[in-house]
Amino acid sequence: MSTIDTKPRTTAAATAAHSVAVGTPIADIARFLQANLGQRLTARMAGINDAKQVGRWAAGTSRPRPEAEARLIDAIQIFHLIQAAESVYTARAWMIGMNPQLEDMAPALCIADDRAREVMVAARAYVEATDSTQLPSSSAGS
Repeated sequence: MSTIDTKPRTTAAATAAHSVAVGTPIADIARFLQANLGQRLTARMAGINDAKQVGRWAAGTSRPRPEAEARLIDAIQIFHLIQAAESVYTARAWMIGMNPQLEDMAPALCIADDRAREVMVAARAYVEATDSTQLPSSSAGS
C-alpha cells in the first residue's frame, strides 16, 4: 500500500495563509476576525479589555498596539489555514472549540496567551489529517 505525502499541500496552504496575513491591512484583519469570531473574542485574542476598540480598528479610526497587531495577524493566518482545508464554518469552530493538542484549550484563547506557535502546529496537524482523510482510496501511477 502506497502513501501520498500531504505535506506539500499543507505547505502550500500555510504559505497562502501567510500571504493573506502579511498582505492584508490591519483594519481588514480586525474586520474579518470581528465578523467571523465576534468582537469580544477578537478583543480577547488581541489582549485588550475594551471590545469596542476592535470596532475602531475595523473602521480604521485607530490602530492596535504592536503586540495586539501581532496576535491579530497570527489569528488570521491560522484561521485562513484551517479555512483553506475545510470551510469558514469549520475554521470558526476549530478556533473556538477545545483542542486536544492544546491541553483542551480553544486555539483562540491560546493565541491570547501568546501561544500562537503552538496553535499553528496544531492547525498544520489538523490540515494534514484532513488532507489524508480526503485522499482518493486508489493510488495513481504506482
